[in-house]
Amino acid sequence: MGPRGLEHRHVSWSYALTNFQKTTGPMPFQKVTPEKLSTSVVRQIEQLILRGVLSPGDRLPAERDLAERLGVSRPSLREAISDMQDRGLLTAKAGSGVYVADALGSAFSPALVDLFSNHDEAVFDYLTFRREIEGLAAERAARLGSKDDLKVIQAIFDKMVIAGDPAQSDEAARLDAQFHAAIMDASHNVVMLHVMRSMLDLLRQGVFYNRRIMFQRHTNRDALLAQHKAINDALQARDATAARTAVEQHLDYVKQALTDHQRSTRNAEIARQRLEQEQARG
Repeated sequence: MGPRGLEHRHVSWSYALTNFQKTTGPMPFQKVTPEKLSTSVVRQIEQLILRGVLSPGDRLPAERDLAERLGVSRPSLREAISDMQDRGLLTAKAGSGVYVADALGSAFSPALVDLFSNHDEAVFDYLTFRREIEGLAAERAARLGSKDDLKVIQAIFDKMVIAGDPAQSDEAARLDAQFHAAIMDASHNVVMLHVMRSMLDLLRQGVFYNRRIMFQRHTNRDALLAQHKAINDALQARDATAARTAVEQHLDYVKQALTDHQRSTRNAEIARQRLEQEQARG
């Protein structure tokens, strides 16, 4: 290629580069700045809380142990923990250690919780909400849950089999709630996870109804166990449709048991009033 050809090619490339720069404008890049170690620690602990690996009330390892696990200095760890305490994510208990803040366990204000506990319509709306959300969570868990997720659910169910009747055993009732929480975890949606953990916590507190009394009078332990088995079997088989259906049928059963319980309570009160009136007549 002659000098004239090289000169023409040089001019063409120069024009193309200039035209590209004019078209695209300034590129959106910024200088990279090193991240503080404490910031990396904060991000890691935040992710563990967000994903439900760390729950409200969980105690963090001792400072030296945690610093070694994270590969950071103790001053960097202290700075990270101080920042998370200031933002209400962690709390320190004198002589005990650092814990995930209990306040993170509730998505509802005390005033709203009080309203829930005083109005029956909230109870049935609660069960309807759970039916929809847990049905979706079971469907997602069957499709998206990892092998370890399903192993956790299986392990909890195995404990439920030998724990006895949730109407008689606190441990059985705890495992029942843990089973449902594990399904939420396996759905891998952090918003669903935290909202439903708050809902299950209200249930454990007896905000909506007394689970023990209701189960004692209006449910059958074998029926409840069979329902949880159907849920677990569908999840282990990764049958998303069957898993959702099994959860919905289980919560329909609970809703009917609650309806029967309320009707029975109302009838008992009417009978008491009639008896008092009859006794007053002499």
